[in-house]
Amino acid sequence: MYSHMMVGSNDLERSKKFYDATFKAIGGKEGITDEKGRLIYLHNGGAYLVTKPIDGEPATAGNGCTIGIAMTPEQADAWHAAGVEAGGTAIEDPPGVRGEGTPNAMYLAYLRDPDGNKLCALHRMG
Repeated sequence: MYSHMMVGSNDLERSKKFYDATFKAIGGKEGITDEKGRLIYLHNGGAYLVTKPIDGEPATAGNGCTIGIAMTPEQADAWHAAGVEAGGTAIEDPPGVRGEGTPNAMYLAYLRDPDGNKLCALHRMG
């Protein structure tokens, strides 16, 4: 259904440090910068882009918006640690299983990137 995700940033250099660290922690590669200055991350058939808003206004995090990224629990832990070390903020509960013992159990880890975008590492346990 989705072709890509794009988030805004007010500081692409800071964002590159954060996203390079988090994507490398789950086996991805550093981002590339296209001719328009956008950061592009390609991993497992998906595309994730970071850009300054084209309308020239400041980037803001989407209220109520969460971007979920599928990964294993081990990758989620590495992703979370790399993100905090690279300038992200740990939010919500610490990484771990939610709904343990139920058919809908999930391993979740949450971060906000340096611009406040809410990210979630997710692994369905069942």
